Amino acid sequence: MPWPELTTPVPHSVGLSRPQRPPPPGACDSHMHIFDAHFAPSPHWPRTPPHAPVDAYRQLQRRLGTERAVVVTPSTYGTDNACMLDALDQLGDRARGVAVLGQDVDADELARLAARRVCGLRVNFVSPQSWGATTPEMLATLARKLAAHPACAGWHVQIFAHPEQIVAMAPQLQALPVPLVIDHLGRIDPTQGPEALAYGVLRALLDGGNAWVKLSGAYMRSAMHATAYADTLPLGRALVQAAPERLVWGSDWPHTTEAPGTVNDADLLDLLQAWAGSDAVADRILVDNPARLYGFDIPSLYGPGTLLTDVRTHGLQI
Repeated sequence: MPWPELTTPVPHSVGLSRPQRPPPPGACDSHMHIFDAHFAPSPHWPRTPPHAPVDAYRQLQRRLGTERAVVVTPSTYGTDNACMLDALDQLGDRARGVAVLGQDVDADELARLAARRVCGLRVNFVSPQSWGATTPEMLATLARKLAAHPACAGWHVQIFAHPEQIVAMAPQLQALPVPLVIDHLGRIDPTQGPEALAYGVLRALLDGGNAWVKLSGAYMRSAMHATAYADTLPLGRALVQAAPERLVWGSDWPHTTEAPGTVNDADLLDLLQAWAGSDAVADRILVDNPARLYGFDIPSLYGPGTLLTDVRTHGLQI
């Protein structure tokens, strides 16, 4: 059945098109941000945040056909996760959270966040942070605290870093005691693609079985915005070939790194389809993988409490 025609643009998303292929039930947007004027930015943050509340994001979900979301606290709010937690309350059990915390976080705060469906911490080496410069030692400290806390079983650390930082930190990243998620294709230059030094590090981390990569933020390094970031195809396809079971997709809405009015989110889902090369692999990246990483149940037709890993194990068909 054709999708209903859109007549109103979604905030922070260009155009009225829908993805060429509707995503499957349970599809997850594994990286997005909420900005709500009810929550004050951190004093360290230099820019005025956009107006991108939950209601606007729900419009994007209706446009794209995604059902689940991972709300990532943006650097705008420093270590105050109240906006992200409020978004989780509004979005309900179809959402998970990734928090930003300083290395002095205590066990009580981690337990409080775990009870609110937070399942990871983001450590940002790129954007301004409320504590100043982020260091590999801070990443290691946070990872040790997650590994030691019973409430944080299954949590991951997520890093946003330049390619040269990923290369420099390779030994520390390999040694992390919790799963590692790398943002935005590792910010690898598409002109280098799988020949980049940072790609070699990502490939080794993926081969080690403890790392994931977010297929998101293609526009950050692309020089081909007018053709839907086609220069990222070799990089995206190489990652899919290397480890289709440890990739997730994210819109990065509301696209705060880009000039307003330049990103069509339907193009981003179409790009995933081109990276994936098949419907089955795309579905794995949109549904199966985020269910494993973030602890979602499978679509309701299989019954509450059944995980996608169980579906695959027992031979059920999705």
